Amino acid sequence: MDALVYTVMSGAERALRAQQVHANNLANLDTNGFRADLELAQSEAVTRGYGYDARHLSRLEANAVSSREGPIRETGRDLDVAISGPGYFAVQWQDGEAYTRAGSLVVDQNGALMLNGHPVLGDGGPIVLPAYSRIEISPDGTISVLTPGQLEMQPVDRLKRVRPEADEVTKNSAGLIVARSGEPLPADDTVTVRSGHLEGSNVSAVEEMVATMNLNRDFEIQMKLYRAADQLAEAGNRIVRE
Repeated sequence: MDALVYTVMSGAERALRAQQVHANNLANLDTNGFRADLELAQSEAVTRGYGYDARHLSRLEANAVSSREGPIRETGRDLDVAISGPGYFAVQWQDGEAYTRAGSLVVDQNGALMLNGHPVLGDGGPIVLPAYSRIEISPDGTISVLTPGQLEMQPVDRLKRVRPEADEVTKNSAGLIVARSGEPLPADDTVTVRSGHLEGSNVSAVEEMVATMNLNRDFEIQMKLYRAADQLAEAGNRIVRE
């Protein structure tokens, strides 16, 4: 089969996968703390050897994660927190760690601090709070509570925050950020938080729609090239038969 067909079909596959990525971004336009996915692909030569290297196929790679900050809105809720600047909160995921910008914390019946069903990690592991009548989260992530019988706020734990480079992380099957190395990321005390605020999704609806329209055009071009390759192959077959 002519190498052009492989080139065309790899390009069409990349366009289809990219459409799925952008559709998922649009579906999470209103998801707090959601990080937009970036689809990645590289060119790779179809054949290697002598002659002019004119034909390449598209080689798909793991998606990257957009590090752009989302809009922050005030909620006034004590357990709502948002990251100021780059960084992530750490949560427990299976036998390791995962990271997120979502900050709508809740306390379960056992006093464990949870985030979207995952235990929130502090300096010493999962954070468990005592019974309290008031709670505060300071900019450095320190959690202080007012327990029954006490007159002053007492620090209990501190939220673990990390600040990886964009190329150090990716997303897992649950949509959480994880280190590409598979190892826990070190805590970064320079990451600050804002209590009583939540960060929205960093997805731009306009950018995603424009990207989707461009991908539709790309796919149409790939299909035209596919038909052209088929016609060329048929013409070649006719010449051989004659």
